[in-house]
Amino acid sequence: MVSWQGHILPVIVTVAVWFLATGMIAWLDNRQRATFPRSLLLSGGVGLAGLVAILFAMQYAQVWAVYLAFMGALMVWSWQEIAFLTGAATGPRREEISPGSTGWQRFSEASATVIHHEIALVLSALMLITLTWTAPNQIGAMTFVLLYTLRLSAKLNIFAGVPNSATDILPAHLSYLKSYYGPKRLRLELVISIAAVCAFAYWTGLRAMEAAAGSAEAVGASLLFALAALGALEHLFLALPFRDGALWGWALPKRITLEEES
Repeated sequence: MVSWQGHILPVIVTVAVWFLATGMIAWLDNRQRATFPRSLLLSGGVGLAGLVAILFAMQYAQVWAVYLAFMGALMVWSWQEIAFLTGAATGPRREEISPGSTGWQRFSEASATVIHHEIALVLSALMLITLTWTAPNQIGAMTFVLLYTLRLSAKLNIFAGVPNSATDILPAHLSYLKSYYGPKRLRLELVISIAAVCAFAYWTGLRAMEAAAGSAEAVGASLLFALAALGALEHLFLALPFRDGALWGWALPKRITLEEES
């Protein structure tokens, strides 16, 4: 039986946080570059606070602790995203792909543009898994790992080629990354990715429905379900003529102003 506290509210919270946090990150990373050090400092504080929240909440298998761990994971993730989109943690290669690059050379050059960020994400995921391995509340690690899996899947699909690789929230100083996008075409890999994410969302949804209404288990599974459903939607956007500026255009006025001034 669907309950407000155990199923509906967690989904609403996830969608609201996803929308607002993505918009805030887009706004911070499309401002003047002189603001980036302050943004990195503030986001670093947010990330550390998120880690503390996870470490505190992991000892409690209660509804409030599940929400706290979930929010903590999103705070750590947001820190990583801001570090990447400001250019502070990308990779040693910061230029467009070499003309005529194919095969392993293309993959190697593309990897070199994001490898520092990928290493930071993997290390963060391993740290959270290790810290919460035997804890009563593991939602923080689960959330971060799910976010990383969804993001890695999206990156690999864009590299291979998708019908819609347009992104309005990518900062101008990272525009060289677009040269590593694959050809605009629908590949079987994208279809499989969408199906896999939908299957995971369905599984977590079943777990939420099977748990006691209003319990910490129901809330945790519902949060993961909502996050996976949003991930499936983002993967679907890669196959449809959709521009993310339609959702987060309100977060990009500074970027537009700067482009007009230049």
